[in-house]
Amino acid sequence: MTNALTPRRGRLPALVAALTAGVLLLAACERPPVETVQRGYRGTGMNQVYNPRTVAEQATLNAVPPAPPQAPTDGPAASTVFKNVKVLGDLSVGEFTRLMVTMTEWVSPAQGCAYCHQAGEDFSTDTLYTKVVSRRMLQMTQQINADWKTHVAETGVTCYTCHRGQPVPANITYAPAAQQQQTGMVGNDAGQNKPGVAVGLTSLPYDPLTPFLSNPADIRVIGDTALPTGNRASTKQTEFTYALMMHMSQSLGVNCTYCHNTRSFAEWDASTPQRGISWYGIRMTRDINAQYLEPLTGILPDNRLGPTGDVPKVNCATCHQGAYKPLYGAPMLKDHPELRAVRAALVPSAAAAPGAGELAPPPIPAGATTADAVLLFAVGSSTLAADAGKTLETLIASLKADPSASVTISGYHSATGDLARNQELSKQRAFAVRDAFKAAGIAEDRIVLEKPQSAEANLSGEDANARRVEVTLR
Repeated sequence: MTNALTPRRGRLPALVAALTAGVLLLAACERPPVETVQRGYRGTGMNQVYNPRTVAEQATLNAVPPAPPQAPTDGPAASTVFKNVKVLGDLSVGEFTRLMVTMTEWVSPAQGCAYCHQAGEDFSTDTLYTKVVSRRMLQMTQQINADWKTHVAETGVTCYTCHRGQPVPANITYAPAAQQQQTGMVGNDAGQNKPGVAVGLTSLPYDPLTPFLSNPADIRVIGDTALPTGNRASTKQTEFTYALMMHMSQSLGVNCTYCHNTRSFAEWDASTPQRGISWYGIRMTRDINAQYLEPLTGILPDNRLGPTGDVPKVNCATCHQGAYKPLYGAPMLKDHPELRAVRAALVPSAAAAPGAGELAPPPIPAGATTADAVLLFAVGSSTLAADAGKTLETLIASLKADPSASVTISGYHSATGDLARNQELSKQRAFAVRDAFKAAGIAEDRIVLEKPQSAEANLSGEDANARRVEVTLR
């Protein structure tokens, strides 16, 4: 009898171990039911998968605070009554006061006015860095609403979109610290194989945000040239692109088919409109980081800096916070039209790098170029200006009307500074223009990229028009 029972008793620990392993594996899975929404033609696999429990939680997190009553627009301007009003000075005193009170509730409800104004001092002083930063963030918000409608449309953004009642937005990012080289078999992790939150705890590269959302690295999986000439779409770069896509999916609470057709992820014609909106969103994020956040270097205190001493940057999750549209598309801007302004004037602070506040270089003199279109770029940036679409509109129409026509893109750079860096920046600017044509449906084999060209420096050693890309029809 003992011998007969012994094998069964021996199976019990194995059964317990198997059950435990099964529970652990299933713990990472979502329990049913889940819901699917068809977003494309049948048979294309373009379905969005939603978890009703997650959606319910997100609805609470994305609730919009009630708007205060509108203030009268008549009366003296705020800049004539209050001192040191450098932004929003054209508002009436009532409008200005209403917005300041509302911003306090949006950003620092616990700290109150003392978050930006030194207690015991006049409100006009700039003693606290938070006031200086808030001023720049107001300008940023106005520019987004005025110049990036290709991404935010008429819904727009407000301070609450990112802050949600916190002085510092929850989803900001810093460049990771450089890896300490180790001896033995560990070696360099090559920027991956660590569970990064930004990439859904996968083994993909854990920092795709710095190259793609702070710097203008080329986002692609398929190379744009035949091997081996100039093709930099390596396996490692492909993994970086996948890491960015993981970040975007996680930030918006959607899967790949929100933007792509699974039959061919690369095809623009088969993609959803959201892919084009995301294209502009990536460039908007780069613009925000380059024009508004990087210049805060030297203004933010050490406790607000990252492990490498860099300032915080924004990413997709900063606004979206798990929702396919920030605040599920609630149009808060309509209740705060003072944030729907024309382009905010960018005045570089003393701490900003030279030219960091420049947005629009002076126009190129007539006759100086034979190109059909010229696009100008800000210092150190490869982000297309918000009006670039209008500049290219006629060329795109001509290309679509004549299938035999092609277009040549020539990137220029300054004759001063580091040559290798200037050439790379010129190339990225040309890529940005190329991608705009591709997004409009122009085949890549009709687009010719020329080598980066150096422009002559003027007497001061710098020519703003050197930061340009010329486009010519052939």
